[in-house]
Amino acid sequence: MKKFLLAATTLVAGFSLAACSSSTDSSQTTLEKIQEKGTLVVATSPDYAPFEFQTLVDGKNQVVGADILLAQKIADELGVELEISSMSFDNVLSSVQSGKADIAIAGLSYSEERAQVFDFSESYYQIEDVLLIQQSNLDSYTSLDALSGKNLAVQKGSTQETYAKAEMSMANIVSLTLMGEAVNELKSGQVEAVLMDSPVAAGYVSQNSDLAVANISFPTTDENSKVIAMPKGSDDLKAAIDAVIKEVVASGEFETFLEEAATYTVSE
Repeated sequence: MKKFLLAATTLVAGFSLAACSSSTDSSQTTLEKIQEKGTLVVATSPDYAPFEFQTLVDGKNQVVGADILLAQKIADELGVELEISSMSFDNVLSSVQSGKADIAIAGLSYSEERAQVFDFSESYYQIEDVLLIQQSNLDSYTSLDALSGKNLAVQKGSTQETYAKAEMSMANIVSLTLMGEAVNELKSGQVEAVLMDSPVAAGYVSQNSDLAVANISFPTTDENSKVIAMPKGSDDLKAAIDAVIKEVVASGEFETFLEEAATYTVSE
């Protein structure tokens, strides 16, 4: 009986300690959890130059880009190490939601639908949507009507995919996982155009003389704002990140990040 009571007492004590530990953990803010573990895990999809992409640095394949430089500055300000977690774009947000990553910096655009599930930072860059096409078709693509019945590629999980499905029903929407895959299909004639961010399109045009940006304008909306995603309820983390963003935007430092990214060659 004594052994039974001792075991029972020990078990109850164990539960009590576990409960206290759980209570302590749950009371920590998002920022405190990051600082306690000493690392900032950033989910990204490194196929979106100049924001994030892979290149050879000193003979080693590394993820670089303007977003990665921004992530490093945030990690430095938080006093932690930066850990980049690479994945396909359509898994970036779910990685934050599941807790596998602390934040997502992946050329992400704001949307009201996403804001119901995640907290977002202030915008750190404003872009335009553009159509990337073959140079030989430049004179033919002056309005969206030219896409009627044509194949239009978008990146799976992107705001461009959402927009295209809602507003460009005249085209056959082709959702692809990687932006590089979409561009390759454009070059091979499998699709006639790719809807993407303006800086990304500019990068592809600069490296491919057979590609061009169509003379078609798209409306500027909140979805054109580049933001950082974090778990819902991350008030302290958002405040810290917004402070960094305010600094890099006001000083023009993010433009410097873009210029530095442009000096690298994209690895295929």
